[in-house]
Amino acid sequence: MSEFKPVRFVDVALEGQFWRERLETVLTRTIPSQHVQLGKQGVLLSLTLPNQSLPLSVPGNEHDSGQVLWDSDAGKWIEAASYALSHRRDPDIEAWIENIVDDLEKAQAPDGYLNCWYLQREPDKRWTNLRDNHELYNLGHLLEGGIAYFLATGRRRLLDILERYVDHVCKTFGPNPGQKRGYCGHQEIELALVKLYRLTGDRMHLDLAAYFMNERGRQPHYFDQEAVERGENPRDFRAKRYEYNQSHRPVREQTKVVGHAVRAMYMLSAMADLAAELNDDSLKKACEVLWADVISSKIYITSGLGPAAANEGFTEDHDLPNDTAYAETCASVGLIFWAHRMLHLELDGRYADVLEQALFNGALTGLSRDGERYFYSNPLESDGRRGRWAWHPCPCCTMNSSRLIASIGGYFVSASENAIAFHLYGGVSTNIQLATGNVFLRETSAYPFFGSIRIEVSPDAPAEFTINLRIPGWAHEAEASVGGCAVDVTACTRNGYLAISRLWNAGDTIALELPISPKRIYAHPSVKQDIGRVALKRGPLVYCVEEVDNPGGAVQQLKLPRDARIKTVERGDLFDGVVTLTASKTKSGETACTGMRPRSFRAAG
Repeated sequence: MSEFKPVRFVDVALEGQFWRERLETVLTRTIPSQHVQLGKQGVLLSLTLPNQSLPLSVPGNEHDSGQVLWDSDAGKWIEAASYALSHRRDPDIEAWIENIVDDLEKAQAPDGYLNCWYLQREPDKRWTNLRDNHELYNLGHLLEGGIAYFLATGRRRLLDILERYVDHVCKTFGPNPGQKRGYCGHQEIELALVKLYRLTGDRMHLDLAAYFMNERGRQPHYFDQEAVERGENPRDFRAKRYEYNQSHRPVREQTKVVGHAVRAMYMLSAMADLAAELNDDSLKKACEVLWADVISSKIYITSGLGPAAANEGFTEDHDLPNDTAYAETCASVGLIFWAHRMLHLELDGRYADVLEQALFNGALTGLSRDGERYFYSNPLESDGRRGRWAWHPCPCCTMNSSRLIASIGGYFVSASENAIAFHLYGGVSTNIQLATGNVFLRETSAYPFFGSIRIEVSPDAPAEFTINLRIPGWAHEAEASVGGCAVDVTACTRNGYLAISRLWNAGDTIALELPISPKRIYAHPSVKQDIGRVALKRGPLVYCVEEVDNPGGAVQQLKLPRDARIKTVERGDLFDGVVTLTASKTKSGETACTGMRPRSFRAAG
């Protein structure tokens, strides 16, 4: 297992334009506007009990009425808002959170149980439908919000409320007589419990997370048993197969990533967490097997996951249609969670490559530049009729986007006792405490548009340690130097990281040149939807073709012949500065695409 740990996002200052602008938008526009929407949609009202103004019927489908999920939406917003408070305190945001805490405190049952949907409607039926009704999922997101709020402000009232709820869950679930041997149909609680363990050091929280993971898929199947106890036929499960929620077999026996994509990513992220905390090689191996399955046959060039709307997830290998791609924003966010955790099981650039690709081309596309409109699904081809939502009946992607961007600094740098690792670039600074003392680092670049990177290294006193710099898989013939002296990149790079070990002095500077040029990318030949097609990437960015850049013809009819020369164009007038691509007439006289922009900056929607 790797000894590297992420440097917390609050200890990483975003100084480059690309990420500083997005962070500022989330802090000033996205989080306040989300709070307004939570009020408009009734989510905040649903936390005030008793409440006679909300319908009492059980939703037949959680996407027809998201009320069964609304506790989780409040939790995700609290988490995102708390990350904002970690950057700078805001009395309005704190007051909004405190109002929610007031409502949750009043709603909590004497035994610690806290699910506003059940407490309002069917308090006698709690824990009777773990398969569908998200009680533990809701707790997980509330718990992550409570932890984030405590870390941002030192206020622990919400955390205390949720720890009482966790104590109730510990008594309710387990292998002992009188306990339920269940687990949630939508994974999430496991991630939150690991975070709680890391905060409290209480082994009970880690053991409960491990129990839920180890119990999943055990026979006889718990979801069959609880359905019978409800007087239902297990065959009436709307998803029909337990592959949908990855409970078809024990997690260590799973070799294919199946079912609902977000549930799969959350489960795999928790598996990686538990592998690290428990030093469990069997969980690590299972993660590696399932990672290979996703990367080899189930991932779009944008790192989108899940081609099908029917199950919001996976189908068969190499089924990757473009126009009907579901590719839920939450799934890309979940992939980033998983890749980041795999990267800390083993420092390997293949995980960081996918993390970066998902970040720029999957997750970021889910949030508009003004910070107030969203994509839930992210098809790779559109006729222009699909626009962004001001909100969504199931608003999970909205807060997933904001909590990711508000904490993005935590994905840039990691450290061990005697080493530092840069995974992403884009203009950051941080102080890191090594065994040899404090080190200040400032990375300066115009990444992702340009690959000239400078890193200032200033230890408080001269010290020997290693700095690892990720060399992206697309960056062939990278060059590096320290203080003007060349570093042999090929000889010093292992698993995608250039390791520079030396005695460092204040003011030492690393120069890293990552060649960024347009590249044609061809799909696996088994992806029949992409036969005869090509995609373009420049650095980590996937490009798209839109009518706004190609007037006078349907973009679906444009061609990019193999001999067409692709040029880069700096556009200061577009989104305050991006690099676009153009292709002119070919030697044979064919007209190629005239303009392409990064997918994250597309005009559509």
